[in-house]
Amino acid sequence: MGTGTVRTEAADEATGRRREQHGWYFYDWACSVYSTSVLTVFLGPYLTSVAKEAADGDGFVHPLGIPVRAGSFFAYSVSLSVIVAVLVMPLVGAAADRTGRKKPLLAAAAYVGAAATTAMFFLDGNRYLLGGLLLIVANAAQSVAMMLYNSYLPQIAPPEERDAVSSRGWAFGYAAGALVLVLNLVLYLAHDTFGVSEGTAVRICLASAGLWWGAFTLIPLRRLRDRRSTAKEATAPGFRQLAATVRDMRRHPLTLAFLLAYLVYNDGIQTVISQASVYGSEELGLGQSTLIGAILMVQVLAVVGALALGRLARVYGAKRTILGSLIAWTVTLGAGYFLPAGAPVWFFVLAAGIGLVLGGSQALSRSLFSHLVPPGKEAEYFSAYELSDRGMSWLGPLLFGLTYQLTGSYRDAIISLVAFFILGFALLARVPVRRAITDAGNPVPDRI
Repeated sequence: MGTGTVRTEAADEATGRRREQHGWYFYDWACSVYSTSVLTVFLGPYLTSVAKEAADGDGFVHPLGIPVRAGSFFAYSVSLSVIVAVLVMPLVGAAADRTGRKKPLLAAAAYVGAAATTAMFFLDGNRYLLGGLLLIVANAAQSVAMMLYNSYLPQIAPPEERDAVSSRGWAFGYAAGALVLVLNLVLYLAHDTFGVSEGTAVRICLASAGLWWGAFTLIPLRRLRDRRSTAKEATAPGFRQLAATVRDMRRHPLTLAFLLAYLVYNDGIQTVISQASVYGSEELGLGQSTLIGAILMVQVLAVVGALALGRLARVYGAKRTILGSLIAWTVTLGAGYFLPAGAPVWFFVLAAGIGLVLGGSQALSRSLFSHLVPPGKEAEYFSAYELSDRGMSWLGPLLFGLTYQLTGSYRDAIISLVAFFILGFALLARVPVRRAITDAGNPVPDRI
């Protein structure tokens, strides 16, 4: 084989890889609109208002005969959706690894989620049970699809490209979220001009996220390709594989200790993301346009904050920077407890604080964990990382909902989340990361 032929094959391989990478970016572009417009901004306040419309004289709804305070219904639904995702993800992940056919499973999960989100257009009147069901289906489907989406990364990017490819996908998602939020804000503020009511405008925003999700998912489905699995790559069914991975992690207790710390404080982060708009609308009495503007600010500042915290990590190390971000999270939530009602300026200040630590604390956590993974087990450990992440993120919404149900105060509910950051800080501070990296068999960076 001549040198020219080798070069041609290498060039063709690089071209094919870039084509897949560009397609991969577009799934983040497709699905991130659900996380931003639906889960973070619109659905919480709207579903809460629908539940209140259906509530009895004491402010309770009764799904399946269970008394639930209407203001807690959204938080409970988010919590239940995560539990459903945790039950489904190991089964889908094992099927994907055994068959090597990730793309049909990704398509199924994405379009189930997109269809459920689009159907939120019909969430009007007092149909709170329909809203809860659609939320559970859409959120669980998104979790399953993201697991499959992330599992493509090692296949479409060699190690030297992986950080850049992953970062571009993340940037695509935030860009899509910001763009669609601007469009949502135009429709919501000018709903009279468009001849629709405020409630109808919200339902259009919800449904449009599902249509966006479904439409742009076509791009990765056209460009990504499946690889044949081998006997060596095949895994045990469902939870048996998860149990095997956990048993292997017990041989690396410091890696497991870091993972536990991450699960605790990340649960707090995810709960703030999903419940902040409910706090702003129900406790602070802020309008939907204010909430959309605040979330849009968070989207932009999360990118800035991630870059800034990345620079700090090069000077002070990732662990110290993450610990500093957890202190910032604690201070921000503490300040949120004292925010005066009807004062959007202070809510924007709070949103700015969240945005500056949001992207960086999560990005640095993932990069730090990558140093603690034994060589040759990256995919296995990161699958457990994501599954465990989803598995714990029901606890924060549950605590938020329970605190509100017991006290009737969203201020008490939001301050209860401080416990996740304090405990996460304490657990992370105890992890000797240099020894953990050495024990995992990896070289220790100069700054970590």
